[in-house]
Amino acid sequence: MTTIRLIDEHGASPEVAEIFADIRATLHMPYVPALFRAIAHNPVYLRVSWERVKVVMGPGLIDRKTKEMIATAVSAVNGCDYCVYAHSAALRAMGSSEAELVELMSVVDLFSGFNKMLKGLQVEPDIGVRSHL
Repeated sequence: MTTIRLIDEHGASPEVAEIFADIRATLHMPYVPALFRAIAHNPVYLRVSWERVKVVMGPGLIDRKTKEMIATAVSAVNGCDYCVYAHSAALRAMGSSEAELVELMSVVDLFSGFNKMLKGLQVEPDIGVRSHL
C-alpha cells in the first residue's frame, strides 16, 4: 500500500503535467506509472529521475531488451515487486515468452546462490583479475 498520495495526472501543476506528458509519449502508455506519480511531489526530482530513465534506458551500446532483462533481474534480487512486474511487462511487449522469463530468473537464482556462497566462504577472485595484471 502506498504511503503517500499519488499525484493525479489531471490535477498536476503545469511543470509536472509537462513531464507526465513526456512520460506517456515516450513510454507509449495512456497513463503515468505510479512510480512517477509518487515522486511528482518533488517536481525537480521527478524531472531529474525521468531524464535519467531516458538516458539509461534509451539507445546505447546495450540494446533495450537486454536493459529490460537487467532491470528485471536487479529488481528481483532487490525484492521490488513493482519493478519486476513493470519490466516483465516490458519484456513481454518486446516478445519475450514465459519460458524466456523463467530462464532469466534461473540465471538470477543461480548467481544469487553462488554470490552468497562465495561471499560466505570469502573466496578470492581469480578469473579475470590475473589476466589483467
